[in-house]
Order: sequence, then structure tokens, then C-alpha cells
Amino acid sequence: MTYEKPKTLILLDHPDISQSRVNRALAAALEGAPDLAVRDLRRLYPDGRIDVAAERAAVEAVENIVLQYPTHWYAPPAFLKTWLDEVLIRGWAYGTGGPGALAGKTLRVATSTGGTTEAYSPSGFHGWDYSDILIPLQATARRLGMQWLSPFILHGVRDLTDEQLHGQAQDYRTMLVSGSVPDPVS
Repeated sequence: MTYEKPKTLILLDHPDISQSRVNRALAAALEGAPDLAVRDLRRLYPDGRIDVAAERAAVEAVENIVLQYPTHWYAPPAFLKTWLDEVLIRGWAYGTGGPGALAGKTLRVATSTGGTTEAYSPSGFHGWDYSDILIPLQATARRLGMQWLSPFILHGVRDLTDEQLHGQAQDYRTMLVSGSVPDPVS
């Protein structure tokens, strides 16, 4: 039997995926999808101690990396930030005088928010477009020589019906398998 390595790796971080309606549905929609692998970081590292060598090997082996998480205080959850800090260090990911280990790969974010699309605008409740909130991750991709892909942002998740969530989860799967970006509901 020949093992085919996945093309896309989803790095999932959720403080308690068992209690998540949205991120659990998004991750479940990816099960069995061709060329995709999901690494649930909190399940892999319940003690918070990241196996840096294993994580580097996982991201080196793929073409595309997706960071999937619920937005917490306008950012990824703290454990995903810890993953970025510990895995993407100088001399391996960047700053080697040449391209780092992830140069040429793609980076995409898949995230969810409680607020509506309209709330994430200069005149909205949050006062910023969501694209502005993603600038640090876009800068990370650029610094690493990665191509930034359009994010999958699912706004207003508290108001999604089960049917809408199922549709969005299927769109997420389709996007990752085909590379196209559907328009999430507001």
C-alpha cells in the first residue's frame, strides 16, 4: 500500500473543541477529504508542550497550511500563537540568508466570529475591517516567503442555523479540496 502525503495541513486550535459548534463542524466536514490532514493541536499537546520537530516535519511535508481557529479578542487563541512562536524560529523558518523552510508554500486562515460582517467595519461595532485584524498573519506569511491565500471567515456564528452551518462547512471542505474561496454568509 502506498501512502500519499496530504497537500494541505489544517492546524486546528480551539480551547475546547468538544464544546464548539462551529469549529467542530468545520473540522468534521474535512474528514475523509482527499489531500487534507487535520492536526488538532490541543488534542496532540494537552500538556501544552509542543513537539517542535514533529510540527516542523508536518508543515515541511505539505504545500498548503491552514490555521483554523475561533477568533479570541481579535486574534488566534493563545496556544496557536505559542505554536507560531516555538515552531517558526529564526534559522529554520526565516533569517537564514536564503529562503526558510516554508518559502513557496501557501498560508490561509479559517476563522469564526460571533460578530456579523457589518460589525467588522470602520463604522461597525468593532471599528475595523476583519482583513485589518489579519494583518499580523499576512505579515508572517510574507516574512516566511509564503503566499497568503484568501481567508475563510465565518461571521455571525451565533445566528447560524444548523442548515447554514452545514452548508458553510461543506463550502469550507470544497474550498480546501479545490482551492476556490466561497463567500461565507454574514
